[in-house]
Amino acid sequence: MLHRLETGYLRLNQALIGLMMAVMFVLVFTNVVTRYGLGFSIAWAEEVASFLMIWVTFLGAGLALREGRHVAIDVLQDRLPERARRGLRLVLALVILAFLALLTWLGVHFVLFGWRSVTFVTQVPRGIPYLAVPIGCAMFALHLLLILRRFVARDWDEILQDDGDLADARI
Repeated sequence: MLHRLETGYLRLNQALIGLMMAVMFVLVFTNVVTRYGLGFSIAWAEEVASFLMIWVTFLGAGLALREGRHVAIDVLQDRLPERARRGLRLVLALVILAFLALLTWLGVHFVLFGWRSVTFVTQVPRGIPYLAVPIGCAMFALHLLLILRRFVARDWDEILQDDGDLADARI
């Protein structure tokens, strides 16, 4: 049951990122064509594309973590015995979770603060693009919790395949 929930969560995360990137591509491409080909620009396209880029970054951070793609300095870890290495990585995971919890909490306050003003071009509440911070951090934390054992073991090879199953794949 947990496996299916995790797979569904991964699929949803990937679908959101894919949809946002597709919309971002269409907006930027269309704006370039209209600007240089037709002589006019779509005023709101750049602002919306920027907001989507922020969302993609925050939503994609958890997926990058699952595959061990975040930058890390692990010289100290590599010199430790296996048991100490795992202990250090568990402490690191707990620190990361605490940091993400703090960012989620502060992000909610940032959203509430921004909700009173509107964006320059689209005139939507600033809280909407700011939602990327608390939602992205909460999703990142959930990814870390779901792979905590693998994070501690530095086992990054498990990825979501096209058929929806988690499977080993050597990168």
